[in-house]
Amino acid sequence: MLEVADIFRAQGPAWRRTVSLSLGQLKVMSAIEQCRTAALGGHVLRCSGCARTEIAYNSCRNRHCPKCQGSAARRWLEARQADLLPVEYYHVVFTLPAPVGAIAWYNKQVIYGLLFDIAADTLRTIAADPRHLGAQIGATLVLHTWGSALTHHPHVHGIVPGGGLSPDGERWIACRPGFFLPVRVLSRLFRRRFLEALTEAHRCGRLQFFGEYAGLADPAAFARWLAPLRACEWVVYAKRPFAGPEAVLAYLSRYTHRVAISSQRLLAFDERGVTFRWKDYRAKGRTRSRTMTLEAGEFMRRFLLHVLPVGFHRIRHYGLLANPVRRASLAKVRELLHVTAEVNASPEHTVFETRPAFICRHCGAPMIITDILARTAPIRAPPTPRDMT
Repeated sequence: MLEVADIFRAQGPAWRRTVSLSLGQLKVMSAIEQCRTAALGGHVLRCSGCARTEIAYNSCRNRHCPKCQGSAARRWLEARQADLLPVEYYHVVFTLPAPVGAIAWYNKQVIYGLLFDIAADTLRTIAADPRHLGAQIGATLVLHTWGSALTHHPHVHGIVPGGGLSPDGERWIACRPGFFLPVRVLSRLFRRRFLEALTEAHRCGRLQFFGEYAGLADPAAFARWLAPLRACEWVVYAKRPFAGPEAVLAYLSRYTHRVAISSQRLLAFDERGVTFRWKDYRAKGRTRSRTMTLEAGEFMRRFLLHVLPVGFHRIRHYGLLANPVRRASLAKVRELLHVTAEVNASPEHTVFETRPAFICRHCGAPMIITDILARTAPIRAPPTPRDMT
């Protein structure tokens, strides 16, 4: 199967000499190029059943690597299964308009952070309003920064239980069946609060502007630039509720650890460039699937647009699901709904099943590690004359 790593290895070295990349982008390229190769070391494995031997090279574990996210998603989902409640769940999406997305690329830490916090605050504010739900809710938000064609398109996907705790915390208030919160009200409040926060960030000097946007550093020019954004529609929408907890988990498995493009969407890599599948969501009807061919350098540029700042969390929990209060909140909700969580046996009575780390692809028997392959020593400096003798 064609992989993003194949494109990076073939065209990356020459392309990097012609462009200016950040340290974070260079690290992502290096990690993807070396993932599951001898450069990262590995293990020599022997099957305990059929005695076949093979080499398993180590993964880079970079969160932008298409090959490493499957196992990361599975581990995250196992941890989230215990948090599911027997209620309807809703999928809500908050999208930044294109002009804000354009300046977000140079201000990822600030604008992506505002996108998370303002979206969560909007949900909680409208849900707490007695005219709508009148309850304290929880939400899990996941950041995506790409469109299907790898363009820069920042938005957050929210997974929200269909109800919340009453203000006194003594009742569970459920949403109307099939309806969460009014989308137009969410959109208006999200727009107003985001623009207020963006204005404050500009006043405090937290935003940077380059190229055609350099003039926005001037407060008057920035105010004029913001004016049309106060009148245009900001896209916020809510989908129909999921069909049970299993559907929530299936959705999360596809979205939480997704990267800009998966290897399954790549079709060809030749002299014309990189050809891949994408969806045209503006097309009417069911035939949204398209193919696109990009010059290899443009493909790599678009992929690297979506490298996140170091330490930036792309999955966040708010309200009842916030990490400090999640356990107590879920226990209270289950008590009010008269359901019990699955309780594991005490440690002294727990039987741990030891599952082998490696399974033979031919006979299914466990594989035993017979040797460790050390990773290649990284090059820290040019060789000295003594090293070359």
